Amino acid sequence: MALVKLYRQELILHGYLTNPKNLKKGKKVFNKCKACHTLVENKHRIGPSLHGIHGRKAGVVSKYKFSRAMKKAGNSGLVWDDKSLTKYLSKPRSFIKGTKMAFAGIKKSKDMENLLAFLKEASK
Repeated sequence: MALVKLYRQELILHGYLTNPKNLKKGKKVFNKCKACHTLVENKHRIGPSLHGIHGRKAGVVSKYKFSRAMKKAGNSGLVWDDKSLTKYLSKPRSFIKGTKMAFAGIKKSKDMENLLAFLKEASK
């Protein structure tokens, strides 16, 4: 039994499984986002839907008007993954100068990890 638990922890650590506790905490962090974003495909608010964000080119969602800066970032090759989302969500206006997103950023690394885990699962 201990071996199974250890194996599960290794799978979680390397990103093959998601820890349910992280998802719950990530959902709580997402409350900061949901005033402007949804996880429903093509349902936009002030910000674009985050449905399918992982692996998506920046600035490209149907029926949403992105800033020139975000479109330029996408056209320059920016694709959303854990690394790029972490940089952007830490300091949006520093990472993409001219973005419309008026959010100060996620400051705590644990909050960021949990949010990314939640987004990965919830935005499929």
